[in-house]
Amino acid sequence: MACSALIVDDDPIFVSLATRILEKAGVEVVATAGDATGAVAAARASRPDAALVDVGLPDRGGIDLAYELAALPWGPRVVLTSTDSDAGCAIDARDGHVKLPFIPKEQLASGPLRRLMFEQ
Repeated sequence: MACSALIVDDDPIFVSLATRILEKAGVEVVATAGDATGAVAAARASRPDAALVDVGLPDRGGIDLAYELAALPWGPRVVLTSTDSDAGCAIDARDGHVKLPFIPKEQLASGPLRRLMFEQ
């Protein structure tokens, strides 16, 4: 089954790295965005199956954005990430949604990213 993803991060080097990691795992990166505003527009245009969202974005908190993306009508899976491995502690369940998964950026290549993004 083909899977598609949106990457939301304001660091172009990280976006490139995450794209390579996801593509190596058989995921098609259909869009990227450097901020929350662009992410919402990209998600609506590309309708990805999943999104990888940085906690720290320049125009809005990534956690709030992640829950907004998860609530889109087609229900994409959303995984949060950050260079701060303790950032996952700030994520809580909201608005009837379960707590979104978190993976530190340094564990992206070796961690369970594909499982978190695409397996229920």
